[in-house]
Amino acid sequence: MNFSKALPEQLLAQGYAVLKGLTGNANFTTLPVDLALLKSTLDAYSVAIGEARDGGKKAIAARNRLGEEVIRLLRGLATYVELNCKDDMNAFLSSGFQPRSSTRTPAQPLNQPVVLNIDQGSSGVLLASIKSVRGAKTYDVRFGPVGAGGATPPSWSMKTVAKIKPPVAIDGLTPGTTYAIQVRAYGPLGHTEWSDSATRMCI
Repeated sequence: MNFSKALPEQLLAQGYAVLKGLTGNANFTTLPVDLALLKSTLDAYSVAIGEARDGGKKAIAARNRLGEEVIRLLRGLATYVELNCKDDMNAFLSSGFQPRSSTRTPAQPLNQPVVLNIDQGSSGVLLASIKSVRGAKTYDVRFGPVGAGGATPPSWSMKTVAKIKPPVAIDGLTPGTTYAIQVRAYGPLGHTEWSDSATRMCI
């Protein structure tokens, strides 16, 4: 039923496959759509696809209008075939329709988020701009005062946020202290690693 995401040429090919599959098909004898109407609409759609290749607005509009009509006809037939195939996959496939895949795409590891930059907010507040990561559910932002000689903070504080726009405000900081800030994202497979530190003195 996911016809609207198909390219015009893909939709046309699917339509002709269904027309061929249902013509004279003994499994489906009381079709809700006249196949002659489907054929004439597909033929017109084929012509419109060719005419729209020059980029003309009227030709593209005509192609899209006919594409919507093809989708309407195919959806009516798809519903009928699904309800009348009696759960027989061979009968279903004989219609020219393709079953929806039952294979789920396994979850993928998230990309590593990073702290893009740190801006000064009001006194005692730093604003961390974070690069978003597709699929992240939440972000953990940890921060701590930089140790002697730029060493890693001896201790960290952390806050968890669902949104990173606007920048994450980290408050309660001590003016005159340089802070390191890191971020990690949480998704279907758990947390990413912590990012490299970004540092800034708070005023």
